[in-house]
Amino acid sequence: MSNPTTRVLALLELLQIHGNASGSKLAQMLGVDGRTLRRYIATLEEIGIPLTAERGRHGGYRLVSGYKLPPMMFTNEETLAISLGLLAARSLSVGDVSAAVASAQAKLERVMPQKLKQQLRALDDSVTLDLVPTAAPDSATLATLATATQHRCRTVFDYTGGSHSGNESATRREFDPYGLVFRRGRWYAVGHCHLRVDLRTFRLDRMQQLRQLEIPFQRPRGFDAAAYLTNSFASMDSGIEVELLLHTDLANASAVLGDELGLLTPKGDAVLWRAHTGCLNWFASQLARLPFAFEILTPSDLRAELRRQAERLLVMAKD
Repeated sequence: MSNPTTRVLALLELLQIHGNASGSKLAQMLGVDGRTLRRYIATLEEIGIPLTAERGRHGGYRLVSGYKLPPMMFTNEETLAISLGLLAARSLSVGDVSAAVASAQAKLERVMPQKLKQQLRALDDSVTLDLVPTAAPDSATLATLATATQHRCRTVFDYTGGSHSGNESATRREFDPYGLVFRRGRWYAVGHCHLRVDLRTFRLDRMQQLRQLEIPFQRPRGFDAAAYLTNSFASMDSGIEVELLLHTDLANASAVLGDELGLLTPKGDAVLWRAHTGCLNWFASQLARLPFAFEILTPSDLRAELRRQAERLLVMAKD
């Protein structure tokens, strides 16, 4: 950081991050002496940055309280992170967020050096994130739940269950949100439902009239919302239970199958796959697409269905 201008901007960033900091500490972080630091302070004041200096043991330099600064500097890695974050936000399509993403990107570009601005635009033009949701909640629902989760406050909402029977009547739920998960095109909230007095998972797009209550709760220590959701999908008791032994590692099995088709558990040099299905014919057709070997443990009817599909494919493959 040999360029004096770069050091002045670095000083400004340090003041934003640390609040009140002593002159000796700032000089040490910048790698300069006290006289040079005071010259940098004077430069900031000359360009209109309001600073206060306090003497004494606990004194130091700080920005005037309430003064807001736009982003000033980004490294290449920070630019990449910001760019991918904006792309992800636009791909998730939470409510009417596209206009907000475009506005945020325009503001960032106004304060970025030309080189970093070009990198941001290059990523925007060339990168596609396959995160398009099948059911998007409005942004207010997501924001309210995120705040309630962070502050450990109970929420209340009307929930439409979307049952197969066609009954779309809503039920009132009081709910302690433990975490939010985006999985395969949908947003889910995991937590304690006071109506069912148990852990439950709710889709955000089926929530209505959501509001936060001033009732605190304690989240179980170490609770993992994503892991709970994975286990919840795998343990659904509807349909036929199937078990297979996959001759691959867990990383490869997860990459091929994802999280919603069942529970994957390492077992020696293989992976145990437990799932449920309502149609063995469909499940056998999915097995035919697997790029690794496998053994069907249960049910035996699945072996017979897979054999029928294999025979059909062999007939189709004949000249």
